[in-house]
Amino acid sequence: MIAKLTGVVDSVGTDWVVVDVNGVGYQVACSNRTLSRMAVGERRALVVETFIRDDRITLYGFADSGERDWFRLLTTIQGVGSRLALSILGVLDPDQLTRAIAAQDKTALTRADGVGPKVAARIVNELKDKVGNLTLGASASAAPAAGGKAAPAAGGPDNMVMADAVSALVNLGYGRSEAFGAVVAAGRKLGDGAGVSELIRHGLKELSQ
Repeated sequence: MIAKLTGVVDSVGTDWVVVDVNGVGYQVACSNRTLSRMAVGERRALVVETFIRDDRITLYGFADSGERDWFRLLTTIQGVGSRLALSILGVLDPDQLTRAIAAQDKTALTRADGVGPKVAARIVNELKDKVGNLTLGASASAAPAAGGKAAPAAGGPDNMVMADAVSALVNLGYGRSEAFGAVVAAGRKLGDGAGVSELIRHGLKELSQ
């Protein structure tokens, strides 16, 4: 099974790249995010997921292991195949996807081609427990391992207080993922005991930067 490829970019298509590894060209399906980093003639490394079917072998390539881990996790959802998972990863990087699901931001997911409201709701509902504990003490930049749960936060405002602050920012017109990220950042700075009004005030400062 191929897990990684390092070679020279031979050609780039709409949803694939061919990597020349010592004279052998491997065609690898990638998200738009990963493809944007590919330039013909440059040497690149791709983390690879290999899918074996009865009639063919398909390689899926990723810029980093975090993107690959999210690909694995997304494809466990009913109705989310490999192509749809790549479409989602093309518009949301692992950090943004973590925040979107933790914030239950279905709108962010529907930005991906092929993801309608029902599929977005299914993704959020099935994955929210895996990232729901990502608050103040956990790193939002690390994607959860497939099938695993994020570690509980160590300290900081409780989840209900944070949820109220996020809701208030959403009511002010900010996107749910954007509001969630700002409140998490504010909570890290304020620590235990921070109230809703403090989180909102500092969250607004984060959003203005």
